[in-house]
Amino acid sequence: MVIGTGVPGWVRIRVPLANASKIGASGNPYLPVLPEQVVMPALQPPHIVTWNVTSRCPLHCPHCYLDAGEDGRRAEVGTAGAREILRQVAGAGTSILVLSGGEPLFRKDIFGIAAYGRDLGLRMALATSGVLITGSVASKIRSAGIKKVAVSLDSAEPARHDMFRVLEGAWERSVRSIGICRDYGIPVQLNVTMTPENRGEIADILRLAQGLGVRDIQLFFLVPAGRGVGLHDLSPQEYEAMIREALTISEREGISLRPTCAPQFMRIAREMGIHREGWYRGCIAGRRYLRICPDGEVTPCPYLPVSLGNVLSTPLSRIWEGSEVLRLLRDDEKLEGKCGICRYRGVCGGCRARAYGVTTGSPGGCSDLHPPGQLAGNLMAEEPMCPYNPMGA
Repeated sequence: MVIGTGVPGWVRIRVPLANASKIGASGNPYLPVLPEQVVMPALQPPHIVTWNVTSRCPLHCPHCYLDAGEDGRRAEVGTAGAREILRQVAGAGTSILVLSGGEPLFRKDIFGIAAYGRDLGLRMALATSGVLITGSVASKIRSAGIKKVAVSLDSAEPARHDMFRVLEGAWERSVRSIGICRDYGIPVQLNVTMTPENRGEIADILRLAQGLGVRDIQLFFLVPAGRGVGLHDLSPQEYEAMIREALTISEREGISLRPTCAPQFMRIAREMGIHREGWYRGCIAGRRYLRICPDGEVTPCPYLPVSLGNVLSTPLSRIWEGSEVLRLLRDDEKLEGKCGICRYRGVCGGCRARAYGVTTGSPGGCSDLHPPGQLAGNLMAEEPMCPYNPMGA
């Protein structure tokens, strides 16, 4: 039986359990076909692209994959180059472009960039710390056609957030920015980085979000990249417990929530009987998603420091369709370790950036990208932060 997924060009199939063993593509006894799994047909255009428009930022967060700072760590294109990037992104058939940083509001031409992307037919979004948003800025955001603003907020406790973001008063300014955006009719998403310090705050953070009128939340889990290398992370068991708690609350309260860089949430959701439209796969790097650095270099995701080429010299559509790295990431048959024999590999895939980072030892950010022919780690190694044992399932 074939049903829609809400994702253009994709279908969802239902397979009778009695026939599951007859349909497995690999013949591996540990790979029964799920009663419900997503099948990818012909290659589709990238659905979402994140563009780090600058590496300048007023904050100095310890987990920053870009190693951003007030002076910037990476050359960034000027306005003319920015327009060319926008034309390339639109020309590749991209639906959504997220303007990120650093702090994108540091760019004086950011609203012109957003408006140009809007006029090309892109759905524009802005990812920000929120500390620079005032009424005047919100008015310009709205006029530029930005459809959503994602604000980073990592704790319900002001002091804890300020310490993590290394800026006194950051929590108050971020919370204020959410209210300002809502006053101007701009939808807001909350981006929350999960750490050992705030692991007990999920319920409080979601309660705070609701109080602020925000019902769209992304929980980001640490990946060892940029300044995040060497940070103490949660344990696999803590990942599991936090994801289950977050999904339970989101179901009960009707909150739109998605864990990011923790693709095992797809397995957990299925175990909990949770199915949501648009949740077709955990790791979407190179499948529906790309990242562009401030200078135009392209990577599969922000946390995977592997260069696929530069969009200013190679059309983005050619990168998307022809990259050998992307072909590898799209091939579930190449997954290794327990990911390779997991029955959930088609809907999860494991975090490819975390697998690469752990096997690399010291991955860099945009300033230290690895060429495709000189990979320093294993892109297809097993997800190190998932406790699920497919052999015992």
